[in-house]
Amino acid sequence: MTSIRPVILSGGSGTRLWPLSRESFPKQLLPISSARTMLQETALRVVNADYRAPIVIAGEDHRFFIQRQLEQAGVDVDAILLEPKGRNTAAAALLAAMWSLSRGEDDLLLLLPSDHVIEDHEAFARAVQGGIAAAEQGGIVTFGARPTEANTQYGYIEVSDAVGVGAAHPVKRFIEKPDRAAAEDYVNRGGHYWNSGIFLFKASALAEEAGRHLPDLVSAISESLDQQSTDGKFVRPERSAFERAPSISIDYGIMEKTDRAYVVPVDMAWSDVGSWGAVWQIAEKDANGNALKGEIIAIDTRDSIIRAEGTVTVAAVGLERMVVVAVRDAVFIAPIERAAEVREVVERLRKEKTQLAILPSRVERPWGSYETKDIGARFQIKHILVAPGETLSLQMHYHRSEHWVVVSGTAEVTVGDEVKLLQENQSTYIPAGTTHRLANPGKVPLELVEVQCGPYLGEDDIVRIDDQYGRA
Repeated sequence: MTSIRPVILSGGSGTRLWPLSRESFPKQLLPISSARTMLQETALRVVNADYRAPIVIAGEDHRFFIQRQLEQAGVDVDAILLEPKGRNTAAAALLAAMWSLSRGEDDLLLLLPSDHVIEDHEAFARAVQGGIAAAEQGGIVTFGARPTEANTQYGYIEVSDAVGVGAAHPVKRFIEKPDRAAAEDYVNRGGHYWNSGIFLFKASALAEEAGRHLPDLVSAISESLDQQSTDGKFVRPERSAFERAPSISIDYGIMEKTDRAYVVPVDMAWSDVGSWGAVWQIAEKDANGNALKGEIIAIDTRDSIIRAEGTVTVAAVGLERMVVVAVRDAVFIAPIERAAEVREVVERLRKEKTQLAILPSRVERPWGSYETKDIGARFQIKHILVAPGETLSLQMHYHRSEHWVVVSGTAEVTVGDEVKLLQENQSTYIPAGTTHRLANPGKVPLELVEVQCGPYLGEDDIVRIDDQYGRA
């Protein structure tokens, strides 16, 4: 049986589903369409006898979240390749191909974005099998999702009339996101498919085509892998060489130039979940066409998506085809047809240097999470969760003191030279300038309330002295 190695791309800027997703915690790490995260759903789609253990391409900041989520899903990865800087999909695909070749392997690689939804898993599996023959012969195969509407947010692929290989047809052309009239024409005429961004190719085939069309990319990736470092399953290409790689998509850089491009048409109920409108389309809806999640009161409201996170309650009256997403620190409201314009909101937030574009209301960390419950002049209150067996960095703060009150679980607290255990309803005080550390030595989650006091309470007032996650 042909060996296929899934390559899961887990990058992204977290803009399209703001305010739920943020730059530090993009949508693939969130449960958007099911109880599992999108990353977990993607990985589980390719965990069977047809596939080898996957590899993941990701950034340094997300490595522990990815590792933990895949472990929770029971997915054993072969490696997590950490890009020093995001350089788009051509660099990610070539990194996977050249890493595979450097180990003496020339597998078929199945490149999968981690933030897409595929509802018909059997159709997807058949399509992958249908693309193997063309990929084995050196073709670079993509998968064209059969369009269900004249969507202007997707690129399109036009199929050639030339003879193909198995279920794969030669590509006539790739089409950038069209206007409404063109999209309607493509859907009515047939022979045009949504560009799913999923690819199947031999590692050597992609390397050869990259050498023809993107020699500077090949040089940079090759040099970065020659000087790579490894830490368990984490593989780090050398930074300076990798950052010289041009930032370009695999579509622009290779697929639109190569004569090896094939497409397998497939009706797999695919979505790239590129906006809140797309989330509404794939979500379960009530009798009024509403997709509701959280504490919602909807009166005389139709064909809308309303989502409330945490303890927020949303009451809506008289809405039609609207998006309302409320989290603790932000609310997004827009007509469904304009939901994609959330990118402009995020761009404005970035220009104003606000953390709302970067950090979610609940901030995930390798050791657990924290959520700010209240903030004012010279004080801040946080709810902190520490996973069993995890330890925060040994650190100190110049400008703030802290009070910790244990709500549940057991805390191992280091303050200066003193180490002690705190149980439920016990507390401790950490003066400014004092080294301290928090750990959960128990078997259940540790939950505590932290009260910070001082003239400056920013996260950048953390001096890490020792850290098991490499952040010191």
